[in-house]
Amino acid sequence: MILIGLGANLPSREHGPPQATLAAALDALAARGARTLRRSPWYESAPVPPSGQPWYVNAVAEVESRLSPEALLAALLDVEAGFGRVRGARNASRTVDLDLLDYGGLVTGPDEKPELPHPRLHERAFVLLPLRDIAPGWRHPASGRTVAALIEALGPPGPIRRLA
Repeated sequence: MILIGLGANLPSREHGPPQATLAAALDALAARGARTLRRSPWYESAPVPPSGQPWYVNAVAEVESRLSPEALLAALLDVEAGFGRVRGARNASRTVDLDLLDYGGLVTGPDEKPELPHPRLHERAFVLLPLRDIAPGWRHPASGRTVAALIEALGPPGPIRRLA
């Protein structure tokens, strides 16, 4: 199972609001060799850390790809750049953010690119809640903990809501 995290809190000129931009980003990713099998419902979450930024739209998608983890990460970064993502300050607002969360249970170290599973996915309700929607039996490849246990360990998830 290959899992991608999606997030945005700024509109793009070409695609409009964050939700439409993220849907278009999945289409662009399919054109680069990663076809979406399932996508969670959309969620809206407050910025982390708290700030005056607009709220984020988030989701998790399961994709199918023959790309290696390195090539898939390059495709994600290419799509981000094509959609106007400018990397600046950490946790800054963005038109699109695509994260490789899990690649078939592969575990790599912090010195490897990509680092798998994503090093902060277990700390993020905006990743874990949509992940549970599409893969309720998923286990963290390094810790073996279930997605339900990871959500429980977070405590109250903070400002996050599922969009209709």
